[in-house]
Amino acid sequence: MIDSALFFLYHFFWTLFAAPLLPFARWKKNTALAERFALNLPACKLRKGSLWIHALSVGEVLSAVPLVKALRERFPHRSIVFTATTRQGLDIARKELGGRVDCLFRMPLDFWLSIRSVVRLVRPGQMIVVETDLWPGYLRILKKSGAGTLLVNSRISPGTFHGYRRSRLFVNRMLFANLDKCLMQSDLDASRLAGVGIPPEKIVTVGNIKFDREWAPMSLGEKERLAGSLGLSLEEPLWVAGSTHSGEEEIVLSVFARLRRSFPNLKLIIAPRRMEESGVILGSALAKGLKPVLRTDIERGRSSFDLLVLNTLGELEGIYSLCRVAFVGGSLVPEGGHNLLEPASHGRPVLFGTHMHGFVSMSQSLLEAGGGRQVKDGEELFTAMEELLADAARAEAMGKRAREFAEANRGALKRVLDHVLA
Repeated sequence: MIDSALFFLYHFFWTLFAAPLLPFARWKKNTALAERFALNLPACKLRKGSLWIHALSVGEVLSAVPLVKALRERFPHRSIVFTATTRQGLDIARKELGGRVDCLFRMPLDFWLSIRSVVRLVRPGQMIVVETDLWPGYLRILKKSGAGTLLVNSRISPGTFHGYRRSRLFVNRMLFANLDKCLMQSDLDASRLAGVGIPPEKIVTVGNIKFDREWAPMSLGEKERLAGSLGLSLEEPLWVAGSTHSGEEEIVLSVFARLRRSFPNLKLIIAPRRMEESGVILGSALAKGLKPVLRTDIERGRSSFDLLVLNTLGELEGIYSLCRVAFVGGSLVPEGGHNLLEPASHGRPVLFGTHMHGFVSMSQSLLEAGGGRQVKDGEELFTAMEELLADAARAEAMGKRAREFAEANRGALKRVLDHVLA
C-alpha cells in the first residue's frame, strides 16, 4: 500500500512537470526535448526478450564495452539494446558499439509515458544498468512487465552512502526493491549497500569489469602515427594529465611550468573532464608564459606548442600510450578521482591525488602493486614528476608494475555473465 502511494505521487509529480513540455516536444520532433520524451525512437526490429544495457555517461559507457561484447558472444541470437543518458555518452557508444548492438538511442526522462514507449519498443527480458543512473519509474515499470533488472559494476562512494542513509525509505522501496541483483565492485561497496538496508541476498561482490576491457598494446608504428597527428615526436618526453577538473588544472599548469626549467623538451597534454573548460585552460596557460594549442587547432595546421589541450572525445586512452608519466585527475580536488586503468594498462606510471573515494579499491591496489603514486598537492606532484622524468629506469619499472596490476585483476566479467538471464 505504501509503495503504491509513493509511486503514484512520483508519477503524479512527473506528469505535472512533463505535461506542459509535451506540446513543445511534439511540435518539432528532431529536438533534444523530443528525444528525451521518446517521441523519435529509432525504428528497430527487436526480438522479444531483448537484453537492454544502460549507462549514464562516458565513463559508464566505456565500462560497458567489454560487457556488450561478451553478451553478443554468449547470446548471438538475442537482440541487444544500448542506451546512454548524456549526449557525450551516446557519441562514445556509437563509436565503440556501433554494429555490436541492434538498437542504440538516448535514454528518455523517467516519465511514465516515455518509459512505456521504450519498453514497448525494446520488449526486454532483462535490463542491465552499469554502475549508476537508477530511476524509480523505469525500474517499477520493468518489474511490472516481468523483465529482470540487474545492477552491475556498482560502487558506493562515501557521499552516495550518506545520501542513501538519509533517504532510506526512498532508496529501499523505490530503487532497490525493484532490482533483482546488485553486483558490486568491492566488499566495501557491498557493505555500504547492506548498511542502508538492502537485503544481503541481493548483493554480490564480483569485482570491476573495467579490468576486462581489451587493451591491445600499440605498436611502434601506431604510436608514431598517433604522435605525428598530434604534432609530437616520440623522442620528446610527454606528460599526460587526464580527466582534470577546475582547480587542479591550475596546479598541473604551475607544476609543468616549473618542470620545463629542468626538462625544456617536456610537453604536456591536458585532457579536461569537461571539454567546455578548454578555453579557460588555454587562457591560464598563456598567462603563465606557456605556448598552448587546442587539439582541434592541430588539425588545422598549428603545431608550435609546448602544451596541448585535448578538446576531443575518444582519444585520451591511446594518448596515454605515448607518455612517460600519467596523472589522473579529479583527485587533487574533491571529485572522487577517475579510472586509473587506461594509463596503467598501457604500462605507464600513474600519479593521482588523495581524493580517490570513487575508486578506493582500485587506487589502493595500484599503490600496493607499485604501479602508482599518490600525491597530496602541487609540491608533491612536482617532486614525483621530477623524479620519474630524471630516472627513466625507475619510471619504466613502475609502468611495468602498473600493467601487471591491470592484467592480474581481470575476471569480473565472467562472474557478471553468470547473473544474466539466459
